[in-house]
Amino acid sequence: MTTALSDALDALAEVAERAGVGAGSARAEGLALAAALAESAPGAATDWASASPGASTQAFFDAAVRGRRWRGAPTSILTELVARGSGEAVAYAGALAGVASAACELGEPTMRVIGNASVAAAAQLHAAGARPDATVRTDAGAAAVPAVPRSAEQERTTEADAAVAVRPLEELLAQLDDLTGLATVKREVHRQVAILRMEKLRSEAGLRAATITRHLVFVGNPGTGKTTVARLVSGIYASLGLLSKGQLVEVDRSELVAGYLGQTATKTAEVVASAVGGVLFIDEAYSLTAGEHTDQYGREAVDTLVKEMEDHRDDLVVIVAGYPEPMETFIATNPGLASRFRTTVEFADYSDDELADILSGLAADADYELAPEALDAFRTTLSGTTRDRSFGNGRYARNTLEAAIGRHAWRLREVDEPTLDQLRTLSADDLSDTPTSSEGATA
Repeated sequence: MTTALSDALDALAEVAERAGVGAGSARAEGLALAAALAESAPGAATDWASASPGASTQAFFDAAVRGRRWRGAPTSILTELVARGSGEAVAYAGALAGVASAACELGEPTMRVIGNASVAAAAQLHAAGARPDATVRTDAGAAAVPAVPRSAEQERTTEADAAVAVRPLEELLAQLDDLTGLATVKREVHRQVAILRMEKLRSEAGLRAATITRHLVFVGNPGTGKTTVARLVSGIYASLGLLSKGQLVEVDRSELVAGYLGQTATKTAEVVASAVGGVLFIDEAYSLTAGEHTDQYGREAVDTLVKEMEDHRDDLVVIVAGYPEPMETFIATNPGLASRFRTTVEFADYSDDELADILSGLAADADYELAPEALDAFRTTLSGTTRDRSFGNGRYARNTLEAAIGRHAWRLREVDEPTLDQLRTLSADDLSDTPTSSEGATA
C-alpha cells in the first residue's frame, strides 16, 4: 500500500522535473492531496507516514488540512502549469490522478475515500483539458480513478513554447459565462475587463489614464465559486497583458503566519513572491485580524502584504475572500488595504436548480451520469436542508457526489463484469444514506 503511494509520488516528481518544477514541491503537494483524500480511512495516517520518511501521523493531518482545497480543484502546481501552457500539464494531472488512486489504498479503504479520489482526479484532469481513458480498480470495488497518458503532441511541446502561451480573452470570458449561476459576478468581471482594457489602450496611446486598482474583494458563503472565478480572473488579466504569467496561488492564514514574531514577514513575502505574475488568493482573509487571531502575527502579515503589493503593483493582483461582514471589518483595519481594495464582488448562494446543474456537471467530469430519479432525490434532499453559513453550496454538491460514488462502488461490489452503463450510472439509492429500494449487486 505504501509502495503504491511512493511509486505515484515518484511519477509525480518525475513529471514535475520535466516541467521545471522542484521535485520536493511536487512530492509535498502529492502528499497533501493523498492525505486529504484518505484522512477518513482507519490506519491511513500510519501508511501515509511510511511513504514520507521522517513524517509523523500528526503531519498527515496537517497535510490533509492543506490538501482539502484540491479535492475539487486543481493543485497549485497544476494551476501554474496550465496558466503558462506547459506541455507537461496533462501529464502532471495524470500523475496527480495516480496519487489519488494510491490514496485509496492507504489504511482500510472506505467508500468515501474512493468517492473523494474519483472527484479529485477528475478535477485535476478537467483543469488540464484531459479526459480519462482508463480506470483503476481498487480492492474495495470498482473505483473510477482515471489515468491519462501523454500524447505525442504533448511530448513534442517544449517548455520554451509553453512559457509564452496565453489563453485568448474570448475563451476565458466564455468559460466564465458558462459557469452555473453567478449572474452578478459575471457582470462585474466583464465590467472590470472593459475598464482595464480601456485604461491599457489609453496608456498605450499616450493619454492620461486613471490609476485603477486591480485588487478585488470576493464576499460570499463557502462553495459559491470564488476560487474558480479567481482562477479565471488571473487568466483574463494575463490575456489583457496586465500580468506576465497568470497563475493562481491560493493560501489562508496558516500559510502566511509563522510561529514566531519576525518570521511572519519572511513567510508572507515568500508567498507573495510565488504569486508575482499572477493572482494571490487569500481565503478567509479576515482571520488575519479577527477574533482569536487578533495578534501581532496577523498584523505583521497584513503590513508585509501591503508593502509587497506596492513593490509588485505592476505584476501582481491580490484577491481576498470571505464572509461579507468580517471582510468589511478586515479591509478597515489597515489604511493600506482600504486604498487598494476598492472593488467588492458579491457571490450569492446557489438555487436548488443551480446546485442540481453543478452536481450533474461534476458527475460528467468524473465520467458518471445521474439517473433522472437520482436528480429528483437530490432535489428532495435539498428542499429539506437548512441554508445557513454552514451550508457548503457547491461543496455540498461535490460532497454528495463523492458519497454517491462510494455507494455506487459498494452496490456493484459483487458484479464481476459490470456493463458500461452500470459503471457510469448513479442511481437514487447512490445518493441516499438510507436506500429506499433493494437495488443491489445485480442492478
